Amino acid sequence: MLTISSNVTIADWEIDITQIRAQGSGGQNVNKVSSAVHLRFDIQSSTLPPIYKERLMALSDQRISKEGVVIIKAQSYRTLELNKEDALARLKVLIQSAGKQQKVRRPTKPTKGSQRRRVDHKTRKGKTKSLRGKVPIS
Repeated sequence: MLTISSNVTIADWEIDITQIRAQGSGGQNVNKVSSAVHLRFDIQSSTLPPIYKERLMALSDQRISKEGVVIIKAQSYRTLELNKEDALARLKVLIQSAGKQQKVRRPTKPTKGSQRRRVDHKTRKGKTKSLRGKVPIS
């Protein structure tokens, strides 16, 4: 069981974890031991509440395919157990981020004073830079 929040959980049968060999250079065990993990989670056929499903599908995350399958590859650690925990933690963070309500942004105007200070700063910088040029010899 993966607990997302107090009332949202994901059953073990919904998460498919496959052992794979880690990529990259390594020591003596890298070509023999399958310690990396591929985690697959199908959003559409899961028991998540509909609001979570909609928000997850709307995310522009490269780990989510067009069909709605979350694929997480974990190979940071040397042991299979730690990589499984890492993959499950990353899935949990992804689903929790989709569950958060985003604040509505209210556009604001810059104040007259801030606009004046910005223009004054620009003119002072421009004067300083103009003094850096060649000195005319007369």
